[in-house]
Formats: sequence, C-alpha cells, structure tokens
Amino acid sequence: MTHLRRGLMGVFVFIALPGASVWLYRARQVQAKADLPVASARQGEFQVIVRCRGELVSTHSVQLVAPYNVPGLQIVWQAPPNSEVKEGDVVLRFDSSAARAQLREKEAALQQAQATLEQAVAQARMTAEQDRLDLAAAHVEVERARLEVSKQEIVSRLQGEESKIDLGLAEEKLRVQEAANNLHQKSDSAKVASFTRQLEKAEADIDVTKQRLSKMEIRAPSNGVIVYYPNNSQGWINAKPFKVGDSVWPGSSIAEIPDLSTLQMKGKLEEIDRGRIAIGQEVRVLVDPFPERQFTGKLSAISPLVELTGDWPPQRSFRAQGAFPDRDPRLRPGMNGRLDIVVERIPNAISIPANAVFTRRGRPTVYVAEKNAWRPQDIQIVVRNPDEVAVRGITAGTEVALVEPDAQGGAKGDSKGDAKRDDKGTTP
Repeated sequence: MTHLRRGLMGVFVFIALPGASVWLYRARQVQAKADLPVASARQGEFQVIVRCRGELVSTHSVQLVAPYNVPGLQIVWQAPPNSEVKEGDVVLRFDSSAARAQLREKEAALQQAQATLEQAVAQARMTAEQDRLDLAAAHVEVERARLEVSKQEIVSRLQGEESKIDLGLAEEKLRVQEAANNLHQKSDSAKVASFTRQLEKAEADIDVTKQRLSKMEIRAPSNGVIVYYPNNSQGWINAKPFKVGDSVWPGSSIAEIPDLSTLQMKGKLEEIDRGRIAIGQEVRVLVDPFPERQFTGKLSAISPLVELTGDWPPQRSFRAQGAFPDRDPRLRPGMNGRLDIVVERIPNAISIPANAVFTRRGRPTVYVAEKNAWRPQDIQIVVRNPDEVAVRGITAGTEVALVEPDAQGGAKGDSKGDAKRDDKGTTP
C-alpha cells in the first residue's frame, strides 16, 4: 500500500510540475510587463528643434559704478540682491568715516588759512599807513630844506651851502622812502596773494571732500531689480558678488539695474547647428527655477563669430538669443534655462520618446507591448530631438517600453543581452 501511494504521488508531481512551470513563467512575464514604464506613439505635427543651454540676460540695463577719485571705498550697506528698487532709492553706502575726519582736518586748515590771511592784510595796512606817514615827513623835510635854501640871499654864504646840502639829503631821503614804500606794498601784496591762494586751496579741498561725502551713497537711477557683479579683486575663478565689507576700486562696476521688460534667453549654440537656424524662427524658453512655465517667442540675434567660454578647457560656440513677449515678475537675469529653436515642422509624424529607442543587431528597435510579452520591432528614424524621435514602422497608439525588457525578464523572440539603448543620436 505504501508503494502504491508513493507511485501515485510521483505521477502527480510529474504531471503537475510542467504546468506549474508554465504558469510561473507566464506570471513572471505578465508581472514584468506590468512593471515596465510604457508610452504611446503619438501622431501629429513634429517640431524639429535645436536645443541650447544658457541664461537670462537683459538687453538694456543701467550700471552702478563706484565714484571716481575717491580712495578707500568700502561697502558698509547694500540693498538685498535681486530686490526691487525705485528711482532715487539708496542702494549702496560706503564707509564715510575717513572722509568725515578728512573734512574736519580741511575745515581746521581753512580756519588757519583765513586767520593767516586776515593777519597779513592787517599787517599790510599798518605798514602802508606807517609808510605814508614816513613819506609825508620826508616831504616836509624837503620843503623845509628848500625854504632854507631860498634864504641864501639874506644869510651868509656858508649857511647857504649848508642849506643846499640839507636839501640834497632831504630829497635823497624822500626817494629812499618812496622806494621803501613801493617795496613794502609789493611785498605785502605778494604775501596777501599767497595767503589768499592757501585759503582758496583750503576751500577747494573742503569742496572736494564734501563732494566725496556726497558720493558715499549711490542711488538707483531707475526702477528695476538690482543685480550685483562678481568681485574679481581676489581672482575670477571663485569670484562672488559684491557684499558688505568688500573694498571697491574707484570707477569699477559694482551692480546693474536691468530692464526686466528686455529679458532674453542667451544660449550657447554648437558650431554644427549654426547653419540650421535663422533669425525670426520660433523659440521656446524654459527657465530652470520655474519648469512649469514655458515662454514662446522669436530668435532675435545670432553672434557673427564664435566666442570662447569661461570653462576649462575653453570651448568655442556661437551665441543665440531668443526674445519672448510674455513676462513673469519672478524672472531675474542670470537664471539658467534652455532655448529650443524650432527649425522644421513635419506634419502627421509618428513620434515616441527618445528613451524608447534601442539598438538591436545594429538597427533601431522599439519593444511593442503584446498580450503577455514584449515584441521587438525594427523602426526607421526620420529625425531626432533631444526628447522625442519621429519614426516609421509603428502606428499611432502603439505602446512601447521605455526601458529595456531584457533587464526585466526577457523579450519575446529575443535573447537576453542582444539589445541596447540607441543613444548615439544618428539617423540611419
């Protein structure tokens, strides 16, 4: 009896094992098919694009420049970066303590120069008055000597000769006094002129210092958003925007206030794509901080020559700018994004995601969803975009796998490892 039971059990296992294996295989295929992400082929207009990365720039902006001829500039206050400012608002303030101390010194020097000038003028007046009195006395002596000479007819001859000698001495003394008066006048005039120039210089120094103090505040020349430039004084590799505490060279550019109504996306265009685009083509702009918003516009400018990038090693590329009429108050210059330039439109094209295309046995292939498996289907690529591919060989609505089925348990009619993603970007 025991042998009979064991025999029946063996027959049962022998019959049930293949069925269980088939069921398990199908269950795994169904599970693998259910786990794979899929996409449906779409039929409609296919827009061929040239994509380039870039940043928002303003075609019109006002620069804020540090004042000229003002040494020792140091930022002590600034408006917050990317904040809105109105015309006339103070946006930057420099340390004015040194200039104020210098102003006090200049004012003290002005007072000293004023006192010195006043003293020189008073001394000149006193000297002139004394010279006038001395000259008058010399004239009196000359007249008295002449009077004595006129008496020579009634006095002795000896007295007459003495009177002539006295007249000559008096006249000589008068000439000496006149010369001394002239010298004193010119000397005093020179002193007064010198002290006047010192006074004027002190006044000019005060005016310059006051003018420097007035430049310690920079006001916004227009409404807009303030954007600070990188401070390259310590090198441009790790340069950061100007901040409080930074020293500024006189005449250097510190910030700008861009006109937000002139924002455009400026992208780096590969040399191979330069011949495919033209000014006026439709563009789509997407900004990284706000991927949910898409802006449409026109290609407004293309650089005539290649430019070297700031990367290392430097790369050569053209620049393309896309203008868009729609505005968003959140947009700021310097925001990164992408510029998609529409270069061609293909009507009634079948398109699928680019990551649904694989290479199988040297041919582009997609995996089409069937009842319980994935069937490899050779296709022909018409044109390729970074995200989408226009193809021939499948119909609209066909579901294709977005990842390789082999990695999830195998595809019908294909051995594991025969397929790989078609990421070369070439059109067969």
